[in-house]
This record gives sequence, structure tokens and C-alpha cells, in this order.
Amino acid sequence: MDLNLLPLLLAVADERNFRAAADRLGVTRSAVSQGIRRLEDAVGLQLVMRTTRAVRLTEAGERLVDSVRAPLRAVQDALEVNTDAPSGRLRLAVSSIAEDFLSGPLLARFAEAHPKVTVDVTVTDDELDIVAHGYDAGVRLGEVIEQDMIAVPVSGPQSEVAAASPGYIAHHGAPDHPKDLLKHRCIGWRPGPNTAPWRWEFEQDGKPFDVMVDPQVTTNDLRLMLRVALAGGGITFAPRDCMREYFESGALVPLLTRYLPPFAGFYLCFPQRKHIAPKLRALVDHVRQWRVAG
Repeated sequence: MDLNLLPLLLAVADERNFRAAADRLGVTRSAVSQGIRRLEDAVGLQLVMRTTRAVRLTEAGERLVDSVRAPLRAVQDALEVNTDAPSGRLRLAVSSIAEDFLSGPLLARFAEAHPKVTVDVTVTDDELDIVAHGYDAGVRLGEVIEQDMIAVPVSGPQSEVAAASPGYIAHHGAPDHPKDLLKHRCIGWRPGPNTAPWRWEFEQDGKPFDVMVDPQVTTNDLRLMLRVALAGGGITFAPRDCMREYFESGALVPLLTRYLPPFAGFYLCFPQRKHIAPKLRALVDHVRQWRVAG
């Protein structure tokens, strides 16, 4: 068996699409298809079910993926440990609201310091298993990181904040209490197309509570939320860091701040391994130095 075919299977398992797997590996779609066929011929089993609409693993394919994923990762890490300088592709899954990480300077300085490392960032709010989906690390809020992961702080404590434009407040007034939001036009966030809008969480006298606002505009795109709020479309609710520049310029006004306590910030998280690949170790060291310098 050609063991070089196994990464093809893992890519197909992660992407559930031959073209996406090919793009990820930097090969043609036909190379992926032919490689999977050769692998199936070698093991004598069908590993992938292909239809015009979907690609999925068979039961045998799932078993094989589960068996080889960890050993292949260990081999890759061991080989990278023996290189002179950090190199290779570093795949990251990053929350859309991790402003400190996504603002640009942190990654720009890392790329400058490590020219042999290519950084592939997927911005997603799905609570996915980064190992199962082939990522080296993720950037997530501390409260959603699994306990068996190593977590390195990327930011300080965070807080959500409600905000609106001065024009909206001039026309509609400002809420005095979170429950007053039910009388206002709101701009909400949802994680996916078939999910309910996120509840807005507050605290009063040490007791947490939430308000189920009925947003007039709902989206999974933070930038759209802010743009609609900046245009006077209503009150929105997002991490303070994402709105800091608009508060400083006066384009948005923070609201209900005394009801919004801080919470754990963002962390670079990755699974515990005996050997950390140099490319990931370089990012961990860079993040730690960035935090100290900042």
C-alpha cells in the first residue's frame, strides 16, 4: 500500500468534498479521486461513498480514518521536530470575534519572523473538534475549550457590550435596563442559518440573567451587525474589543455597561502531544511574547 494515499483520505473525511480536499492539499480533483480509488483497491474495501450531491465515508472508511489520524499526526510532528527552522502549513480555526488575533498585526509579525511557515486561518464559530477536522490549533473563548487541551492566553478578559449610534439614540432614546431592549430595534447574531438568535446575557447584583431580544436584523456576520448599527439601524451586542475604535471615534455609544461583567478571554488552544511541531511551538512563543509586549 502507498501510505502517501492516507492523507488524501483524511482530507476527504474532513472536507466531505473532493474539490475542497484537492484545494486543501494543493492537487487536482482527479488526483484525489484516483488516489482514493487506489487506496480502496489496496485495502479491498469501499471507503468513500460518492454521489452527485455528497461525499461521505463508509463504515470501513470511518474505521480507517479513526485508526490512522493520530499516528499520521505523530509522524508529521516527529519529522517537523527534526527540522532546523519552523516550516510547513499551520492550520488554525479562529473565532470571528477574536479581535486581538484577527486584527492583523499579530499574524503579520509572525509571518515576518517565520517565512517558511504558511498560515491557513479559517474563521468559524462552529464548536468543532479541531483535531478531527485537521487543524493544528484553534483560537476560542476560554469557556468553550475542552479541559484536555493546552490553552495559551491571546487576550485579556473580555466583555460584551450593547451599543447604538448617536443618531439612533437621539431618535429612540437609550435603554435604562436590559429589559428595556424589548422595546427597541435590535441587531442580533446567530451561529447558523437554522438556529435561534443568541440571547443577550447580563448581570445584576451578582446574579446573571439574559434577555431574549427579537432582533429586526439577524446575521452570523459581526461586520454586518456593526455596519447596520453604525447606520442607525438599532442596538447591537458584541465584544467590546470589536467596537473599541467606534467608541473612541464616537460613531457608537456603549449602553448598559453596569450590567455587563467581564468574562474569560481568548486562548490559543491545541491538543496535548509529546512533541509539539516547531511551526506550532513558534506560534505559541510568538503569542506569549506578543502578550508581554502588549
